[in-house]
Amino acid sequence: MLSIPAMSKPKWLDWIDMDFRLSDDQTALVETVRTFAERELVDQAAVWDREDRLPEQHIIDTMVQMGLYGICLPTEYGGGGQDLLTALLCIETLAEASPLVAAGVFESNVGPVQVISQFGSDEQKAHWIPKVCAGEAQISIGMTEPESGSALTDLKTRADKVDGGYKLNGRKIFCSGGGHSEAYLVYCRLDPDQLGAKGIGGIIVEKGTAGFTFGKQEQFMGMRGMPSSDLVFDDCVVPEENLVIAAGDFAKLMSCFDTERCGNATMALGIAAGALGVAVEYANERHTFGKPIADRQAIQMMVADMAIRVDASRLMIHRAAVNAADGHPTIHEASMAKVFANETAKAVTDMAMEILGGYGYSTEFPIERMLRDSRGWPLAGGTLQIQKIIIAAAVLGRRFNQRI
Repeated sequence: MLSIPAMSKPKWLDWIDMDFRLSDDQTALVETVRTFAERELVDQAAVWDREDRLPEQHIIDTMVQMGLYGICLPTEYGGGGQDLLTALLCIETLAEASPLVAAGVFESNVGPVQVISQFGSDEQKAHWIPKVCAGEAQISIGMTEPESGSALTDLKTRADKVDGGYKLNGRKIFCSGGGHSEAYLVYCRLDPDQLGAKGIGGIIVEKGTAGFTFGKQEQFMGMRGMPSSDLVFDDCVVPEENLVIAAGDFAKLMSCFDTERCGNATMALGIAAGALGVAVEYANERHTFGKPIADRQAIQMMVADMAIRVDASRLMIHRAAVNAADGHPTIHEASMAKVFANETAKAVTDMAMEILGGYGYSTEFPIERMLRDSRGWPLAGGTLQIQKIIIAAAVLGRRFNQRI
């Protein structure tokens, strides 16, 4: 016989009281970023997608001048010293127009540079963070392997200790920024005698290091223009001072990855919000039988569903970011935000295509690009199925062994 427990708030719901109003500074910043996006990105996004290339350098330079690169990194290293939420607000606003452009702000705030900022040596911080904030260097992550994606602790890439450093051997796949970024934070097995997470750490490998090469550039359904390739290590020796996370501190790597998942969710949110905006504008302008299609109840139902999903995604992301305070989001809040925002992006872009009809399917309009871009984020940063297992573990108060 089941007993009914006394009503109490579960530990996984232990969040702080929240005020969802943005500060005046945040509101002004979002408006500035939106003006820039409307002026510089909206029309060019289709060109970059069609030509499968990165934006022009002056776009990056402008965002650096606006302080968007490293906006939540420490001021003593050239960052903006703002909180995580402020960075995510900027990412969302940019991603509405162009996720490709938003990716640079994503990487410079919630990417692997956060591992260096949180856990790196003073020398590593002084060397890399100013370069990232100035747009002079991008640091990408080397994580996934052919047989260790969701099962990350099965990774095989090794970093054996040698005189003065480490010798890396192995291969990483699906590395965003591969071949383009100046440095890579590589998850590797530092202690071959330790199985699972205990032997894994993180090492910075710079582009051009002997024994470090790249595979061919991947061609994906969406996010065209985003460099992506395999990372190949063949007796690649890096200096000892490049070690950021030692064996046994795998949890530090993953705590920073929860911040990155909030960025992933925000990129998806931006795509969904952009699609909603296009659909609303079209619904008000397109007429059938003498009336705007916005007057049709079927359109109203879809627009309402889209708006609900977009707003709920935003609230979940903001909750995770605010609750992180000066640390990292909790794993279950970051996972919840990622799952919901990723699924929202897919659903909202699909409904937007329904509203635009044939125009939605045409490359002359942005919806087909937004739909393609939306499909990538559920695959990156941990699949939705893995995130749901994490959420279930938090709700049920149990850990689940996927190996049995």
